[in-house]
Amino acid sequence: QVQLVESGGGLVQPGGSLRLSCAASGSIVSINAMGWYRQAPGKQRELVATITRGGVTNYADSVKGRFTISRDNAKNTVYLQMNSLKSEDTAVYYCNADIRRRYGGVYLNYWGQGTQVTVSS
Repeated sequence: QVQLVESGGGLVQPGGSLRLSCAASGSIVSINAMGWYRQAPGKQRELVATITRGGVTNYADSVKGRFTISRDNAKNTVYLQMNSLKSEDTAVYYCNADIRRRYGGVYLNYWGQGTQVTVSS
């Protein structure tokens, strides 16, 4: 059993900042890539940022220079620092991770429950 639990979402004014956290728990042996995705009303879910276990990052063009993804491997946690937020960033943000469980021979992909981020004046 593996869970990804997110926190940090909320309401913020344009130009403001939020920091999202996602902690993985359960029968975890190893976590490879972790990432953040988002889905706005009426739109497809899209990739926001990813980070490998070694710290190599990848960002959507729309968030480059504004968002920073990081992770703490000892805590099995990934973060998303969001600065200079725009109304276009309003969406449900989902945590994602590739995880190998105890007694499991492969990595499987897991999703968090999602957290709402609303950017509005």
